[in-house]
Amino acid sequence: MKPKYVLIVPDGAADNPQEIFGGKTVLEAADTPNIDKIAMEGRQGIVQTVPQGLQPGSDVAMMSLLGYDPKQNYTGRAPIEAAAQDIPLEAGDWVFRCNLVTTADGMMADHSAGHISTREASEFIHEFQQVIKNPNVRFYTGVSYRHLCVISGMDFSKVETFPPHDFIGEKISKILPKGKQADFLKDLIALSVQFFENHPINRIRKDLKENPVSSIWLWGQGQRAFMEKFSKVYGKTGAAITAVDLVRGLAKLIGFDLISVEGATGYLDTNYAGKGQAAIEALKKYDFVLVHVEAPDEAGHNGSPLQKKKAVEMIDKHIVGPVYEAIRQYETWRILVMPDHPTPVESRCHCDQPVPFAMAGTGITGVLHKPFGETNSFASAFRIEKGSDLMEYFLKI
Repeated sequence: MKPKYVLIVPDGAADNPQEIFGGKTVLEAADTPNIDKIAMEGRQGIVQTVPQGLQPGSDVAMMSLLGYDPKQNYTGRAPIEAAAQDIPLEAGDWVFRCNLVTTADGMMADHSAGHISTREASEFIHEFQQVIKNPNVRFYTGVSYRHLCVISGMDFSKVETFPPHDFIGEKISKILPKGKQADFLKDLIALSVQFFENHPINRIRKDLKENPVSSIWLWGQGQRAFMEKFSKVYGKTGAAITAVDLVRGLAKLIGFDLISVEGATGYLDTNYAGKGQAAIEALKKYDFVLVHVEAPDEAGHNGSPLQKKKAVEMIDKHIVGPVYEAIRQYETWRILVMPDHPTPVESRCHCDQPVPFAMAGTGITGVLHKPFGETNSFASAFRIEKGSDLMEYFLKI
């Protein structure tokens, strides 16, 4: 029987020591008996998932985790999400991530407009498309606040944009698009401000004390993406379980099948148990299963260590525990649990620091025998400087 592999990613779970947890990090304070068991029975260490010079986002970090060098494969975040939605891109097209955001007093207040529902967001996007009346500007709805904008006939290779979740509390004037063709993007954003200001849904949201949609926010631009199939590079079949278009897009680009789970939201209320059971079923068919959970990252962006701790504990109980028990029934197997990048609750944004990982399975013997967390992982001698190298080690039995 072929070896079985599982990679479980609690997105953004790595963090700094927290006073509320007596100087422990979220991972160290959380009750995670199953991840701890993997760390103690196997090995833990640290890995640099974001290469120097690239922005510390899940696009870059997840690409590294899946064994692909971002410096060779990365063309922008939005093209990856476009792949998830099967949006056709021509050679001259540029695609942008399009958030619905809340601003206040000239500041970026909320990158998600209060995690607006997909139903409400779709109305904003569809109606704004009608206002644009430009066939070269096309909007595509996604999930909640996450959408895409494709622009044809222009060159955005010299423009600089800024991810809103990394600039909460910053002045809008400082993080508007810069460079060649930036004025075109700023005009679109300004037009959306005018259109959304008195929108009926916003009036209702304000009455309900919910964050209104102040504008669109364009960032993460790039052109059509291409990546070698995982089966060709590593010789393994694969499937991905995720509620986030970014990870769905990466999975599609490398030839993974996508497994949908009812109630998987990409937020704190996601269906943890459903994801765990879906992974167990997927192991019967695929060599490699990726389980991605966005919840810790969202808690980090919310600035809530308690939410983040709870999300990590839910992942350990409902995903890591059942999957670890199931995969051990196979003759040859390995399991890897790790964040893609840190999302510290103090800064509420991603950073490019190395992340801890825990790995167990066939051919891996325990070394440190200590619970999982940043302190113990950094004390380990197991360090991987180039994130994309970790996959080859993980798969090599």
